[in-house]
Parts: sequence; C-alpha cells; structure tokens
Amino acid sequence: MLCDHDKTFGACALTYGELNERANQVAHYLRGAGIGPGQVVALMAERSLAMMIGLLGVLKAGAAYLPVAPDNPPDRIEYLLQDAGVRAVLSQSRTAARSGFRGRVVNLEEPWLYRGPMANPEIACTPRDLAYVIYTSGSTGSPKGVMIEHRSLVNRLNWMQRAYPIGADDVILQKTPYSFDVSVWELFWWALHGARVCMLMPGGEKNPLAIAETIRRQRVTVMHFVPSMLNAFLHYLEAKPSALESLASVKRVFASGEALAPGHVRRFNELWGSKSGARLTNLYGPTEATVDVSYFDCPAGNEFDSIPIGRPIDNTRFYVLKDGTQAAIGETGELCIAGVGLARGYLNRPELTAEKFTDNPANPGERIYRTGDLAKWRADGNVEYLGRLDHQVKIRGLRIELGEIENRIRAHPGISDCVVVVNRLSESVVLIVAYLVCRGEVSLPALKESLKRFLPEYMLPHRFEMLDAIPLTSSGKADRRALPAVDLAA
Repeated sequence: MLCDHDKTFGACALTYGELNERANQVAHYLRGAGIGPGQVVALMAERSLAMMIGLLGVLKAGAAYLPVAPDNPPDRIEYLLQDAGVRAVLSQSRTAARSGFRGRVVNLEEPWLYRGPMANPEIACTPRDLAYVIYTSGSTGSPKGVMIEHRSLVNRLNWMQRAYPIGADDVILQKTPYSFDVSVWELFWWALHGARVCMLMPGGEKNPLAIAETIRRQRVTVMHFVPSMLNAFLHYLEAKPSALESLASVKRVFASGEALAPGHVRRFNELWGSKSGARLTNLYGPTEATVDVSYFDCPAGNEFDSIPIGRPIDNTRFYVLKDGTQAAIGETGELCIAGVGLARGYLNRPELTAEKFTDNPANPGERIYRTGDLAKWRADGNVEYLGRLDHQVKIRGLRIELGEIENRIRAHPGISDCVVVVNRLSESVVLIVAYLVCRGEVSLPALKESLKRFLPEYMLPHRFEMLDAIPLTSSGKADRRALPAVDLAA
C-alpha cells in the first residue's frame, strides 16, 4: 500500500503484513468496546494510510463502516451520525474535532491504539451482515443511508476480477473520495489478488498534474474517472502532450458516475488509447445496487454513434419496464435491477425502501430496484441509458436530488416556495439555479449561510432568482420549462 503524502507510521508505504496487523489492532479495540455485527462505525479521515487501516479494522471487527467526508457541513455530519446510530467515530488528528460527536472518538494516529493483539480476530459476521452504509442525496430534504451487505460487495469484486484480472504487477490508483461508492472497488479489489494500491493526495482527484505525476511515480496500471473529470484530464493532455509519457503504465481506465458521451471516447482514443494501448470501459450502477451493475468495453476505433451502459455483471439481471411489462427492443422504459447486488434498503426509511425496492411485475416474487433511469435494450444485447424520470441529476459524478436543495431552502423562514434547476452551459460548466418566492425581504447572504450548515459545497446553488410566483402546469405542478431564463451576463 503506497501513500506518498503520509509518513504518520514512519514510512510512505505499508506491506500486506503491516497493514493487516494494524487493522487487527483496531478491530480488537472495537471488539473490546462491544462493537460488532449490525453496528455502524463512522470513519472521518482524509485519504491516508490511517484511513485504510480504519476501514479494514471496522470490517474485521464485524461492523459496517460509514464514510463521512471531513469537509461536510457540521449539521450534515451531525445528521449522518445520529441517523446511522453510530457507535464510534474513527478520525485523524486534523479531523477529530470536526465530528462534534459526543460518544467514542478514536484517533487512528495515536500510538496507544497499536499496542493490542496483532492476530486476526475471529470472524464474527456473515455474508448477510452489513459491510458499509453510504449516504446519498434525498429528495425529501435529508440524505438517505444505503445499506450494503458483504455478499453484494464480494459479488461485485469477484466479477471485476473475472472480467479484468489483476495481479502482483498491478497498481490501482485510489482517487475517488470514500464517501462515494465508486471508491469501494478502488479500496478493496487490490487486496484480494496480491496487487498494490496507491492513495492519491487529498484533493488530488481535481488536479490533472497531481494525477499524472502520481501515475508516473507509482507505475499505476488501473484507474477511474468520472466522465467530466476524464474530459478535463484529456484537455490537460491536449495542452501538454509530453504528459502522456507519465501514463505509459496505465492499461485500463474505468469511467462511471455520469453518462459517457461518444465525444469522450473519441478524445480518449485519439489522445491516450491509440498512443499507449490503454483501454476505456464504461461502467454503470446506482449506490443501491453496489457500485456498478453493467459494463461496456469502449471501441478502440472511432466508428460509433453512442456509448451504451452495456450488459449486466455476474448474478445481476436487468429489466426495462413499461406499464408493468417488459419493453420491446428499442422501446423506452424504466431500468430496473435484480440480483445479489441489491442493497438491503435505506437505513431507517422503511416506506422509501418499499417504494424503491419492489416486487417485479414482470416476474412476480423477484425483488427489483427501480432506478428511475430511462433506458432501452439495443438489438446487440446492450442497454442504452436515456436520462431520468425525476429531478435527480449528476454533476461531475456527484448524485444530487434537487428536491433536497428545494426543501432546505423552503425551510428558511423568509421563503414561501422554491424550484431548483440545473443549467448545463457546457460539459465542464454546470450551474445550479434556485428560483425563489419570498414572503418579504430575504437576505441572500443569510440564506446562503444557512444552507452551508447542511448542504455540501457541490449542492449549493450558484444563482438565486426572485419570482412573484412559480409557474404551474395545468395539473398544478411546477412548470420548469416556463421558468425565466437566467441572465448569465449578470
């Protein structure tokens, strides 16, 4: 395990044995505190050796880990910890104070934590126990915790190794923030097959130069990009062709989190793939189905009109449903997922769980997850993504329910109504615009400050537009198409 920016444990790397012993010591400590299967331990750490030790320690104790981004607003952090019933928070010296947790807070960098037994603890959990809980944006105004079991995670990792095998010569770049589920395969796949992982410096996922330099130094072979960040990285290569020499070791690039456009693939092939032999694979999947549920190996040439999300992974089934029956090939419907990858449901949200995880009308007795994504089967057996049924959006791979932003704004005493939309000016410039109906004078700086207490930065509106009333459709719903255009020059 490689981590150039972290010498907390005396070196920038840990062997498998060293990592295992330290994770065991954390696990024994948690077990001694009465923490085990069915319980949730929060992790609040920056990308580091300590972060990985903490993750493995929680799993070895038999508990589930809850990743909490240290830069989350304080009210949001408090909500996550309370809603998940967290038993302990594992932190670092520089993140401990941010949790505000009044229970057990353990600093993973403290020497005393590593004086306990180094032996593997007895296995306490089963395939049906929780491995992790990851919170996603919720349309009702509060995030919702998705509960993933060990069997679902193991299935996902086993499929990836069967389809794209790695070994001792491979290095995975861990660059996705751990509060997003794409991080899961980056964090654990390597350890099952004798490969190595390289932890990118915190914040480095936004810095093409830092990514390229880390790939060069550590000879990274496998990595991931959100399509919008892939586009930015390709811009960097276009401006600095010599940087391609740093990428010579990369064999496989995975893309997921947003729709991968044909233009992305063509630019990848022209600027990177055709010169180094690296291949690009499109992955698709909601958090509720354990990271990714389909794959498509993008063509090495440039003769294509669209990039599908592909075919289901192992032990996964797709249904494109329209009016309760399976849609014909080429017909649009809602993509629904069945199989071992489905989450247990939403933590403490039985009604929402029942709404989204339902019986399959096309195959009664089978449990499916309704994604809310529009899709169609293609004649070649691949599935093509066509957009959303609702107001969920993704900006740079970050899943956002516009309803969560709207409800937070409506909670402000001076606001009587609100509609939030997204304006896409280009692939790299996306604005969140909030249209407000106010009861009287409203201080926008005060409104923004109140939103910052709960919403992470990527969910904060960029523009606020005042209206006398929200335009409505004939059925009484907000008519988003009738909202006035934003004056971008202003």
